[in-house]
Amino acid sequence: MTTLVRRSEVAVGSRRLGGALEIPDNPIGLVLFAHGSGSSRYSPRNAFVAEALLARGLATLLMDLLTRNEARDRRNVFDIPLLAARVVEAIDWAAAEPALQQLPIGLFGASTGAAAALVAAAQCPERVRAVVSRGGRPDLAGDALGRVGAPTLLIVGALDYEVLELNRESQRLLTQSRLDVVPGATHLFEEPGTLERVVELAADWFAAKLPRHGEG
Repeated sequence: MTTLVRRSEVAVGSRRLGGALEIPDNPIGLVLFAHGSGSSRYSPRNAFVAEALLARGLATLLMDLLTRNEARDRRNVFDIPLLAARVVEAIDWAAAEPALQQLPIGLFGASTGAAAALVAAAQCPERVRAVVSRGGRPDLAGDALGRVGAPTLLIVGALDYEVLELNRESQRLLTQSRLDVVPGATHLFEEPGTLERVVELAADWFAAKLPRHGEG
């Protein structure tokens, strides 16, 4: 059983964006979360995923992508370049933290946050080793999709029809990707057992794609 060595509130980047950092013993990687529109580092679904990743030996960072003032303007919630810049800022911040700087990085994006994660992955090809999208909108990443080199897992609910079709179209532009469709799930994976399936898929993906210390 994994023993957590640190749970702490952190301030990320020059804007000191609020974050919750959790590091297990001997982490094999760090997963940064990019939440969807209208959400924050307190997202219960992302927190549920993060707990499972911790159990698999992955450090996690749940963070706000906007300041309080920025979040009041709904246009910022859908400003993918702005959100992606904040994810890149978090990647840079992690690179300067002694406890994190040697860890390979994975990105977990939900809804519009998935587009921000993919744009950030395209901008940081040497540092981002894997991406997972949960009910995401990769189509909003635009031309950046073709520049994403990190292996990308797209997880979509079978009953989330429009988003599923958008993911199928976007997958054609990704160089390394897999699309997993969760039976019986709608957009928020609220149906019994569906979010647990997301957790299993994401944890397996990161465990396989993020090399351990001294490997890869």
